[in-house]
Amino acid sequence: MTTTPVSPAHRPGSPSLVPTLPGRYYTDPEIFRQEQQHVLEAMWFCAVRSADLDRPGAFRTVQVGRENVVVTRNRKGALRAFLNICRHRGARICLEESGEVRRSLQCPYHAWTYDLDGRLIAAPNLTSMPDVDRTAYGLVEVALREWLGYAWVCLADEPPSFEETVRGAAVERLGDPAAIDHYGTEDLALGRRITYDVKANWKLLVENFMECYHCATIHPELTEVLPEFAEGYAAQYYVGHGAEFGADVQGFTVDGSEGFGRLPDVAEDQDRRYYAITVKPTVFVNLVPDHVILHRMVPLAEDRTVVECDWLYAPEVVASGADLSKSVELFHRVNAQDFEACERTQPAMSSRAYRAGGVLVPTEHHIGIFHEWLLQRLGGDGHAGPVP
Repeated sequence: MTTTPVSPAHRPGSPSLVPTLPGRYYTDPEIFRQEQQHVLEAMWFCAVRSADLDRPGAFRTVQVGRENVVVTRNRKGALRAFLNICRHRGARICLEESGEVRRSLQCPYHAWTYDLDGRLIAAPNLTSMPDVDRTAYGLVEVALREWLGYAWVCLADEPPSFEETVRGAAVERLGDPAAIDHYGTEDLALGRRITYDVKANWKLLVENFMECYHCATIHPELTEVLPEFAEGYAAQYYVGHGAEFGADVQGFTVDGSEGFGRLPDVAEDQDRRYYAITVKPTVFVNLVPDHVILHRMVPLAEDRTVVECDWLYAPEVVASGADLSKSVELFHRVNAQDFEACERTQPAMSSRAYRAGGVLVPTEHHIGIFHEWLLQRLGGDGHAGPVP
């Protein structure tokens, strides 16, 4: 693997300090609405872990931008996704976040009923309306792909290339198309799941995850395990680089004690290293030799983001009842420390002191690329001027 630095967002000859987005990008409801439309509803969104829907009729709902989506498994065992809206009068069909139905999804308002492939199969007096096309009045289907053991959905009429925008993020970060496959994430078992309700804009979380300028200040446990993070350069600053464990560290645990056996296909040069990947807009993937940690963000408002974090291990580790606490605790502390910092930052986004934004130091310049990407998604020219 190469260790080429990620191209900085600033132009040659520019000063060390690069401007950030202005504060209004983190507080303005209209900007958040545009992000919902042009980012969250237009790109691939990691919705649910496939194994959570382990039988026909199991379902889970997720908020994707302004839309509520239901993901379910049909009678043939395939995952399907639909807008969670009845075609009759628009009532929400699945009211719970997760659950299981026997054979069909039924609207609780007027009992219009759909099979697990979304086709309208029953409704009061439907037999007296033979002209109703049961397929045309079925649930509105949403594009779905599976990767890393998760169902990714896209609400766009013409979804962007999954290979370029999702898989490509891993290739861009790791520099090797096969590098992430070595972890066999789709075959791992869920060891722990923690949900965090963060009172901060989703972009603050992305920016925090991408940099390590803050690591020496607020992550004492993490920098003990990954000493180079104390220097301020995050792993994501370099293509193909994984932060190396400290010399006396035995595993990716809260006290550096031994973890679990290396995943079977992890390469020798990936051992004792930590890799981080941001899959825009809302997924963070963390790779260590014996487990994978995956964050899924659900932006719900300009100042509120729910994060669901999964710790994934070899199936035999989970089945054995092994004590995962030291392994989970390390990144749980990192999450809590990060999210507290984001919540401290959110109120300042509406301050006159941040009206023009802040600055990025050299170890953070790659965050500027994220800002440029966002502005382009919103129809801008790559500068933090007024949103159209």
